[in-house]
Amino acid sequence: MTAPAHAAPDRAEQSLRQTLLGPGYLRLLLLCVLLGVPIALACFFFVGLQHALQHWVWTSLPEAAGYDTPPWWWPLPALVLAGLVLAPIVTRLPGGGGHLPVNGLGGAPVGPRALPGAVLAALATLPLGVVLGPEAPLMAVGSGLALLAVRRAGAGGDQRAGAIIGAAGSTAAISTILGGPVAAAVLLIEGAGLAGTRLVALLLPCLLASATGALVFTGFGQWTGLEIGALALPDLPPQANPDAGDFLWGLPTAALIAVLVTLARELGRRTVTWTRRRTAARTVACATAVGVCVAAYALITGRSPAEAALSGQATLAQLAAHPHAWSVGALVALVACKGLAWGIALGALRGGPIFPAVLLGAATATACSGLPGFGATPALALGIAAAAAAVTGLPLASAVLAVLLLGRDAHDQTPLIVTASVVAFIVAQLVRRPGPQTGQASGAQPDGAPAAGGAR
Repeated sequence: MTAPAHAAPDRAEQSLRQTLLGPGYLRLLLLCVLLGVPIALACFFFVGLQHALQHWVWTSLPEAAGYDTPPWWWPLPALVLAGLVLAPIVTRLPGGGGHLPVNGLGGAPVGPRALPGAVLAALATLPLGVVLGPEAPLMAVGSGLALLAVRRAGAGGDQRAGAIIGAAGSTAAISTILGGPVAAAVLLIEGAGLAGTRLVALLLPCLLASATGALVFTGFGQWTGLEIGALALPDLPPQANPDAGDFLWGLPTAALIAVLVTLARELGRRTVTWTRRRTAARTVACATAVGVCVAAYALITGRSPAEAALSGQATLAQLAAHPHAWSVGALVALVACKGLAWGIALGALRGGPIFPAVLLGAATATACSGLPGFGATPALALGIAAAAAAVTGLPLASAVLAVLLLGRDAHDQTPLIVTASVVAFIVAQLVRRPGPQTGQASGAQPDGAPAAGGAR
């Protein structure tokens, strides 16, 4: 005799209720809320210090040397120094300075033992212009502090609770730079690949921790007046509703962006293979090559090398506010030089892969927006979504990120954003060579933290 059709849903609902109302899970939720506060404060000072160092390297120091903007050769000594600083971190410190950015944001959370190396690598090299973002180091700070708190509380033996708290800590940390908990939670949850009761059980701690962290981060920034360089688009060109021309040109552009991003990631995987032997020397060589690419951009365009050297938040905001101030040639040079530098950095340096990819997608789409019937705002919207989907493999999170970045201008662009995200995801899967994640560089020592999923 078969069970009624409604029996399975009833059992699933009962299981979910038992999980959510269990005393252990309620304590876990409270712990995640409490952890959101110190993690947000730690991330605030981390990002504030990184932003201050970046401003000193690329603004204050050139001005002190008598330059209005950094000269074309400025990235060369900066990136050589970044390689020299990073080489011993990668080869000698536990964790090898954090995740390889070519692997996206996936893998096990960075635990307490590997946290110092990840923080040192980020603070010592990101301000020097390694063409990577702060999102992966921020997630390392969040997961490392969360797991440290669990171990101090004597709960380190529960692997499942440790995995959830590590993921919640990472979500709280990255929400501070993405401007809120929604995009961060979707990013982590979609990347975890869970469903049903397991999805809800992971979703609630991540949402609570990220919401608490974002609230503290925003309020603390207002109190101190410190700039934190979050990804934001305060100004956009006049809005125009997408029409047939935007879709006609936009979808091939999204496919092109996916191909460019995937090719750059393939370069990153080849770079990882190359740096497995003689890791220290070849890390310095890769950093120098990144500097050459950035200097080439400044030489070709006559623009500041900082536009190609840094993670891309500031340049993306400038591009969004004044897209017509960039010639097509300058945009093509930015995509070519920064894309090549980013591909090398993905496999040899340390940082986050998403922010530079978003700028590359936006620049590619803006370069194509001169085509008949292709507007600047729709191009910017689909460029952000397509690049994020191609680099993370998470189309939903990428669409949410683009919608949040565009703010009030996103409502009419949403169909184009979603379509571009799906197209880029599919094209990236078709172009990408299948294979396992690339391991850490030589000398990296795994921390043994429990896996909690993440963007690929």
